[in-house]
Amino acid sequence: MLPGGLIDLLKDATEVVALTGAGVSAESGVPTFRDAQTGLWSRYRAEDLATPAAFQRDPALVWNWYAWRRSLVEGVKPNPAHLALATLEQRLPGFHLITQNVDGLHFRAGSRKVLALHGDLFLTLCSAEKTPVETWRDDGEAPPRCPRCDAPLRPGVVWFGETLPQDVLSKVLALSAVSQVFLSIGTSALVQPAASLARMAYESGAVVVEINPEATPLSDIAHFVLRGPAGEIIPALLEIAWPAG
Repeated sequence: MLPGGLIDLLKDATEVVALTGAGVSAESGVPTFRDAQTGLWSRYRAEDLATPAAFQRDPALVWNWYAWRRSLVEGVKPNPAHLALATLEQRLPGFHLITQNVDGLHFRAGSRKVLALHGDLFLTLCSAEKTPVETWRDDGEAPPRCPRCDAPLRPGVVWFGETLPQDVLSKVLALSAVSQVFLSIGTSALVQPAASLARMAYESGAVVVEINPEATPLSDIAHFVLRGPAGEIIPALLEIAWPAG
Protein backbone atom coordinates (compact mmCIF):
# COMPACT_ATOMS: atom_id res chain seq x y z
CA MET A 1 0.00 0.00 0.00
CA LEU A 2 1.42 3.37 -1.03
CA PRO A 3 1.13 6.27 1.46
CA GLY A 4 -1.72 8.59 0.51
CA GLY A 5 0.26 11.65 1.53
CA LEU A 6 3.01 10.70 -0.89
CA ILE A 7 0.57 10.27 -3.76
CA ASP A 8 -0.87 13.74 -3.18
CA LEU A 9 2.61 15.27 -3.16
CA LEU A 10 3.57 13.49 -6.36
CA LYS A 11 0.42 14.59 -8.14
CA ASP A 12 1.16 18.23 -7.31
CA ALA A 13 4.88 18.15 -8.10
CA THR A 14 6.12 19.61 -11.36
CA GLU A 15 9.86 19.13 -10.80
CA VAL A 16 10.75 15.52 -10.02
CA VAL A 17 14.26 14.03 -10.02
CA ALA A 18 14.98 10.31 -9.89
CA LEU A 19 18.40 8.84 -9.10
CA THR A 20 18.86 5.16 -9.92
CA GLY A 21 21.58 2.84 -8.71
CA ALA A 22 22.78 -0.72 -9.15
CA GLY A 23 19.71 -2.19 -7.46
CA VAL A 24 17.52 -1.20 -10.41
CA SER A 25 19.79 -2.97 -12.89
CA ALA A 26 20.15 -5.97 -10.58
CA GLU A 27 16.42 -6.60 -10.99
CA SER A 28 17.14 -7.17 -14.69
CA GLY A 29 19.93 -9.59 -13.86
CA VAL A 30 22.83 -7.22 -14.46
CA PRO A 31 25.75 -8.17 -12.20
CA THR A 32 26.96 -5.43 -9.90
CA PHE A 33 30.53 -4.22 -10.32
CA ARG A 34 31.72 -6.62 -7.63
CA ASP A 35 29.63 -9.51 -8.97
CA ALA A 36 31.36 -9.07 -12.32
CA GLN A 37 34.68 -9.85 -10.63
CA THR A 38 33.91 -13.57 -10.62
CA GLY A 39 35.20 -16.58 -12.49
CA LEU A 40 38.27 -15.70 -14.52
CA TRP A 41 38.20 -12.21 -13.07
CA SER A 42 37.98 -13.12 -9.38
CA ARG A 43 41.71 -12.82 -8.82
CA TYR A 44 41.77 -9.17 -9.87
CA ARG A 45 41.10 -6.17 -7.67
CA ALA A 46 39.17 -3.09 -8.77
CA GLU A 47 42.54 -1.36 -9.01
CA ASP A 48 43.56 -3.93 -11.63
CA LEU A 49 40.51 -3.37 -13.81
CA ALA A 50 38.92 0.03 -13.37
CA THR A 51 41.51 2.75 -12.88
CA PRO A 52 43.58 4.89 -15.26
CA ALA A 53 46.71 3.27 -13.85
CA ALA A 54 45.36 -0.19 -14.63
CA PHE A 55 44.67 0.80 -18.23
CA GLN A 56 48.11 2.29 -18.60
CA ARG A 57 49.71 -0.82 -17.10
CA ASP A 58 47.69 -3.47 -18.98
CA PRO A 59 45.23 -1.97 -21.49
CA ALA A 60 44.36 -5.37 -22.99
CA LEU A 61 43.29 -6.76 -19.62
CA VAL A 62 41.05 -3.77 -18.93
CA TRP A 63 39.57 -3.73 -22.44
CA ASN A 64 38.78 -7.45 -22.34
CA TRP A 65 37.11 -7.20 -18.92
CA TYR A 66 34.82 -4.44 -20.14
CA ALA A 67 34.09 -6.42 -23.30
CA TRP A 68 33.03 -9.31 -21.07
CA ARG A 69 30.81 -6.99 -19.01
CA ARG A 70 29.17 -5.70 -22.20
CA SER A 71 28.41 -9.26 -23.25
CA LEU A 72 26.64 -9.85 -19.93
CA VAL A 73 24.49 -6.73 -20.30
CA GLU A 74 23.57 -7.48 -23.90
CA GLY A 75 21.73 -10.57 -22.70
CA VAL A 76 19.35 -8.77 -20.32
CA LYS A 77 16.31 -6.56 -20.85
CA PRO A 78 14.96 -3.44 -19.15
CA ASN A 79 12.65 -4.32 -16.28
CA PRO A 80 9.34 -2.67 -15.28
CA ALA A 81 11.15 0.02 -13.29
CA HIS A 82 13.13 1.11 -16.36
CA LEU A 83 9.99 1.10 -18.49
CA ALA A 84 7.94 3.05 -15.93
CA LEU A 85 10.62 5.73 -15.63
CA ALA A 86 10.70 6.07 -19.41
CA THR A 87 6.93 6.52 -19.42
CA LEU A 88 7.17 9.09 -16.63
CA GLU A 89 9.52 11.13 -18.78
CA GLN A 90 6.76 11.33 -21.40
CA ARG A 91 4.01 12.22 -18.93
CA LEU A 92 5.81 14.78 -16.77
CA PRO A 93 7.81 17.50 -18.58
CA GLY A 94 9.62 18.41 -15.36
CA PHE A 95 10.95 14.89 -14.78
CA HIS A 96 14.71 14.31 -14.83
CA LEU A 97 16.53 10.99 -14.60
CA ILE A 98 20.02 10.62 -13.15
CA THR A 99 21.70 7.22 -13.06
CA GLN A 100 24.82 5.76 -11.54
CA ASN A 101 24.48 2.76 -13.86
CA VAL A 102 26.57 2.36 -17.02
CA ASP A 103 24.56 -0.46 -18.65
CA GLY A 104 22.38 1.68 -20.93
CA LEU A 105 19.15 -0.04 -19.88
CA HIS A 106 17.39 3.28 -19.33
CA PHE A 107 18.07 4.20 -22.95
CA ARG A 108 16.91 0.80 -24.14
CA ALA A 109 13.71 1.25 -22.14
CA GLY A 110 12.98 4.48 -23.99
CA SER A 111 14.33 7.20 -21.68
CA ARG A 112 16.02 9.94 -23.66
CA LYS A 113 16.89 12.63 -21.08
CA VAL A 114 19.30 10.52 -19.03
CA LEU A 115 22.20 12.01 -17.11
CA ALA A 116 24.65 9.12 -16.72
CA LEU A 117 26.99 10.06 -13.88
CA HIS A 118 29.45 7.24 -14.43
CA GLY A 119 29.40 7.06 -18.21
CA ASP A 120 28.22 4.42 -20.66
CA LEU A 121 29.53 0.88 -20.95
CA PHE A 122 28.69 0.87 -24.66
CA LEU A 123 30.45 4.16 -25.42
CA THR A 124 34.03 3.99 -26.70
CA LEU A 125 36.46 6.86 -26.29
CA CYS A 126 39.87 7.72 -27.64
CA SER A 127 42.14 7.53 -24.61
CA ALA A 128 44.17 10.52 -25.81
CA GLU A 129 41.49 12.85 -27.20
CA LYS A 130 38.69 11.75 -24.81
CA THR A 131 36.25 11.96 -27.73
CA PRO A 132 33.70 9.29 -28.78
CA VAL A 133 34.75 6.82 -31.47
CA GLU A 134 32.05 4.88 -33.30
CA THR A 135 34.04 2.83 -35.80
CA TRP A 136 37.57 1.48 -35.92
CA ARG A 137 39.65 -1.12 -37.72
CA ASP A 138 39.06 -4.52 -36.15
CA ASP A 139 42.28 -6.49 -36.53
CA GLY A 140 41.94 -8.43 -33.28
CA GLU A 141 44.15 -6.08 -31.29
CA ALA A 142 43.01 -5.36 -27.75
CA PRO A 143 42.38 -2.56 -27.30
CA PRO A 144 41.82 -1.36 -30.86
CA ARG A 145 43.30 1.92 -32.02
CA CYS A 146 41.74 5.31 -32.62
CA PRO A 147 41.34 5.82 -36.39
CA ARG A 148 42.30 9.48 -36.00
CA CYS A 149 45.40 9.45 -33.78
CA ASP A 150 46.24 5.76 -33.25
CA ALA A 151 45.91 6.00 -29.46
CA PRO A 152 44.33 2.99 -27.74
CA LEU A 153 40.57 3.10 -27.34
CA ARG A 154 38.99 2.84 -23.89
CA PRO A 155 35.52 2.24 -22.43
CA GLY A 156 33.43 5.38 -21.98
CA VAL A 157 33.01 4.93 -18.22
CA VAL A 158 34.33 6.89 -15.27
CA TRP A 159 37.06 4.92 -13.54
CA PHE A 160 38.04 5.08 -9.89
CA GLY A 161 40.26 8.10 -9.44
CA GLU A 162 38.72 10.02 -12.34
CA THR A 163 36.48 13.05 -11.94
CA LEU A 164 32.93 13.03 -13.24
CA PRO A 165 32.23 14.95 -16.45
CA GLN A 166 31.88 18.56 -15.31
CA ASP A 167 28.90 19.32 -17.53
CA VAL A 168 26.95 16.32 -16.20
CA LEU A 169 27.90 17.06 -12.59
CA SER A 170 26.83 20.69 -12.89
CA LYS A 171 23.44 19.67 -14.30
CA VAL A 172 22.67 17.06 -11.63
CA LEU A 173 23.64 19.42 -8.82
CA ALA A 174 21.40 22.15 -10.22
CA LEU A 175 18.47 19.78 -10.75
CA SER A 176 18.76 18.32 -7.27
CA ALA A 177 18.76 21.77 -5.72
CA VAL A 178 15.50 22.82 -7.42
CA SER A 179 13.62 19.52 -7.29
CA GLN A 180 10.31 19.32 -5.45
CA VAL A 181 10.46 15.54 -5.15
CA PHE A 182 13.65 13.48 -5.20
CA LEU A 183 13.34 9.72 -5.76
CA SER A 184 16.35 7.67 -4.65
CA ILE A 185 15.87 4.28 -6.29
CA GLY A 186 17.99 1.17 -5.75
CA THR A 187 21.11 3.03 -4.70
CA SER A 188 23.25 2.38 -1.64
CA ALA A 189 23.62 6.12 -0.95
CA LEU A 190 27.32 5.48 -0.29
CA VAL A 191 29.11 6.42 -3.52
CA GLN A 192 29.99 10.09 -3.85
CA PRO A 193 29.11 12.49 -5.28
CA ALA A 194 25.82 10.72 -6.13
CA ALA A 195 25.17 10.04 -2.45
CA SER A 196 25.08 13.76 -1.73
CA LEU A 197 22.37 14.57 -4.28
CA ALA A 198 19.41 13.43 -2.18
CA ARG A 199 20.77 15.29 0.84
CA MET A 200 21.18 18.41 -1.26
CA ALA A 201 17.58 18.08 -2.40
CA TYR A 202 16.47 17.53 1.19
CA GLU A 203 18.31 20.62 2.40
CA SER A 204 16.76 22.63 -0.44
CA GLY A 205 13.25 21.67 0.65
CA ALA A 206 12.47 18.72 -1.60
CA VAL A 207 10.47 15.71 -0.45
CA VAL A 208 12.89 12.77 -0.50
CA VAL A 209 11.54 9.30 -1.26
CA GLU A 210 13.74 6.24 -0.87
CA ILE A 211 12.80 3.11 -2.82
CA ASN A 212 15.04 0.24 -1.80
CA PRO A 213 14.63 -3.28 -0.35
CA GLU A 214 17.20 -2.45 2.35
CA ALA A 215 18.03 0.44 4.65
CA THR A 216 20.74 2.89 3.57
CA PRO A 217 22.36 5.97 5.12
CA LEU A 218 19.61 7.99 3.42
CA SER A 219 16.79 6.17 5.20
CA ASP A 220 17.00 8.30 8.33
CA ILE A 221 16.27 11.57 6.54
CA ALA A 222 13.94 10.39 3.76
CA HIS A 223 10.39 11.66 4.16
CA PHE A 224 9.03 8.41 2.73
CA VAL A 225 10.75 5.01 2.67
CA LEU A 226 9.25 2.37 0.39
CA ARG A 227 10.73 -1.07 0.94
CA GLY A 228 10.57 -3.45 -2.00
CA PRO A 229 11.65 -3.97 -5.61
CA ALA A 230 11.73 -0.90 -7.83
CA GLY A 231 10.10 -2.98 -10.56
CA GLU A 232 6.96 -3.16 -8.44
CA ILE A 233 6.95 0.20 -6.70
CA ILE A 234 7.76 2.55 -9.61
CA PRO A 235 5.00 1.23 -11.94
CA ALA A 236 2.51 1.53 -9.06
CA LEU A 237 3.53 5.15 -8.40
CA LEU A 238 3.31 5.92 -12.12
CA GLU A 239 -0.22 4.64 -12.53
CA ILE A 240 -1.58 6.26 -9.37
CA ALA A 241 0.22 9.61 -9.37
CA TRP A 242 0.75 10.13 -13.09
CA PRO A 243 -1.89 8.07 -14.93
CA ALA A 244 -2.15 8.15 -18.71
CA GLY A 245 -4.39 10.82 -20.15
